[in-house]
Amino acid sequence: MLLVPFTGEDAPLLCGWIQSAEQNVLWGGPTFEFPLTELQVKAHLAKPEISAFLLVHEHKAVGYVELYKVSRHERRLCRVLVADNDNRGKGWGKQLVSLALGVARENSDVAIVSLAVFEQNHSAVHCYRSLGFECDESQTKTRVVEGNTWVLLRMIKHLF
Repeated sequence: MLLVPFTGEDAPLLCGWIQSAEQNVLWGGPTFEFPLTELQVKAHLAKPEISAFLLVHEHKAVGYVELYKVSRHERRLCRVLVADNDNRGKGWGKQLVSLALGVARENSDVAIVSLAVFEQNHSAVHCYRSLGFECDESQTKTRVVEGNTWVLLRMIKHLF
């Protein structure tokens, strides 16, 4: 299992993984409109602060993750996604996040990795907690999604 750079050529694959408007919001927040398009993905990837990766297992992409450069000392883990229902529940999310943390650690200036996750995304919250992320209650926010209020948790992990 390895993390490889995501390129614009991989955009159709990612677009195929996002199957509903709700999944689009859970995965990408307000960044992307549903249905996700290659054009949206490629425009997003053009931002210099974004580093995107695919998780590959046995020559097949099974996940996606981004590291966003917040500052010299902080990276934000964004848009973590395990490919499809056949791959969920197998520990790929934990592997994906662990490998992304390894990439963040490669830069000796990075001391903090943060993320935002919707509270009702229980499997993701559990995954992040199991890897040492803690909720920063002072940063909790809400978002209105299709008339419903969703709680957005901010979580952080200190690398040293």
